[in-house]
Amino acid sequence: MRAIVEPVCAAHGLSLVDARFVTDHGAVLRVLIERPEAGSGSGVTLEDCQSVSRDLSVALDVEDAPTPGSSYRLEVSSPGLERPLLRRADYERFAGREVKIKTFKPHHGRRTFTGILLGLRGQDPQTPGNAQTHTEASEQIGVRMDGEELAIPLADIAKANLVFRF
Repeated sequence: MRAIVEPVCAAHGLSLVDARFVTDHGAVLRVLIERPEAGSGSGVTLEDCQSVSRDLSVALDVEDAPTPGSSYRLEVSSPGLERPLLRRADYERFAGREVKIKTFKPHHGRRTFTGILLGLRGQDPQTPGNAQTHTEASEQIGVRMDGEELAIPLADIAKANLVFRF
């Protein structure tokens, strides 16, 4: 699906955050887009969403993209103020921001963490003498909570979002 959606977003000067089918009262292809130069915000306008939706609808029809069933709705939007963190690069890009992380299993006696994102941690494959291969399984996310720095394995993160406070 990304192979179809990403070029359409790029043609409009936008980046794809996520594209997935969900079942909210029927099948929905939910596409989240942002401006790459927007820093910590999405910078997406209503016109951006309309343009991507129009062109993506055509591209999906032409490509005869796999869909869950015969019909679905297409939703194109900004990721919002509490943007999801989905890729490794997101954890670096938003370091210093407040995040809420939920894990598949408990770490440090809990499954939900809210604190300041410190970025990716893990073994550096360029470090001399490092025999372990650099994989997502060995990477961890650093989070500062209540003055303490915690490490959460990237592979154990079920959901992560930025936190917006007024």
